[in-house]
Amino acid sequence: MTVSTFLLGFLCLSATLSAIMAVAWLVWRVSRNSGWVDTIWTFGLGLVGLCSALTVMPMRLQSSLVAAMAAIWALRLGSHIARRTRGITDDPRYAKLIRDWGPDASRQMFWLLQKQAIVSVPLALSMWLAANGPSSMAQSVVAMLIFGVAVAGEGIADEQLRRFRHESANKGSVCDVGLWRWSRHPNYFFEWVGWLAYPVLAIDFTGHNLWGYVALIAPLCMYWLLVYISGVPPLEEHMLANRGDAFRKYQMTTNVFFPGPPKVSAGG
Repeated sequence: MTVSTFLLGFLCLSATLSAIMAVAWLVWRVSRNSGWVDTIWTFGLGLVGLCSALTVMPMRLQSSLVAAMAAIWALRLGSHIARRTRGITDDPRYAKLIRDWGPDASRQMFWLLQKQAIVSVPLALSMWLAANGPSSMAQSVVAMLIFGVAVAGEGIADEQLRRFRHESANKGSVCDVGLWRWSRHPNYFFEWVGWLAYPVLAIDFTGHNLWGYVALIAPLCMYWLLVYISGVPPLEEHMLANRGDAFRKYQMTTNVFFPGPPKVSAGG
């Protein structure tokens, strides 16, 4: 891959993601339900990954694998977020920001979503680089195993949370069963794991093509987003406001991100 090819791919991916998030902003303006923002982001990023893999010429098994991974990820997560969004009037994370922005909310929301487009570029880039990576059966098998564990784990975590919330006896309680006993955010953890599959496919371990190492930015970026920016912090702030001491106790006994055995609280 030449520098000009890489830069052209980077610019095309960036422009497409910017357009997708502009559409997300328009949908929010019409519906006033910010939950659709993440739905559109997921389907949009998956579509970008799918198309960028299918445009690799000549088509190879590896590019088809990347296209399938992008489609499976987007369909599972996007459908889950869409179902959740239909049952709410707004996403509490975005809703708080919108309230704080006041009359300037529309403009601020537009630029926030454009920032999301920018930080999504490494994710799309990793899929494109993976599709252009070396054709190695061993790397493909490892990547499929990582991706399979990630999709299954995230799906199980989401289903466990859904069932917990639908039990009337659990109203006002904090979900601490199943995978949620080992991590406060197991769905985020497995989401992050899935992005490790693309560098595995992208990197040429023979050293002939160093561009694949750029794909390592994707899991680093996703970890930063989930743990420090748009994932854990606003969600835990919301849970503290709504669950109070019950969630504080949960924080004391359960790892925030990486799964681990439950800890004994100071009062336990």
